[in-house]
Amino acid sequence: MHNKIKAKTQQIVKNPATRKVFMSMKPAKTIWGFVGVILFFIAPEIIAFIWGSDITHFAQVRLAMSVSVINRQYYELLVMLFKDGGSWINLTIGFALLIWLFF
Repeated sequence: MHNKIKAKTQQIVKNPATRKVFMSMKPAKTIWGFVGVILFFIAPEIIAFIWGSDITHFAQVRLAMSVSVINRQYYELLVMLFKDGGSWINLTIGFALLIWLFF
């Protein structure tokens, strides 16, 4: 069974139609693609590694003082996002997207 799956996967990878579809999915090489990957994948993780504990402490203090439901949800989201620091997986995905975008 394992060999069948491996053979089928190799067949799909070597298929020219599959390669054409994969290349059509690849975004154009623009400065906006680069900036988007940096802003949405890499920068938040670097911020979380450097200032994650400070942001979590700030959000927990503000959460204790907050009475508004929207503010409580906002601060709970901040605590959830930054309590564990940065994610190596997300940082790796960001760098992989940069490599995929420009190579």
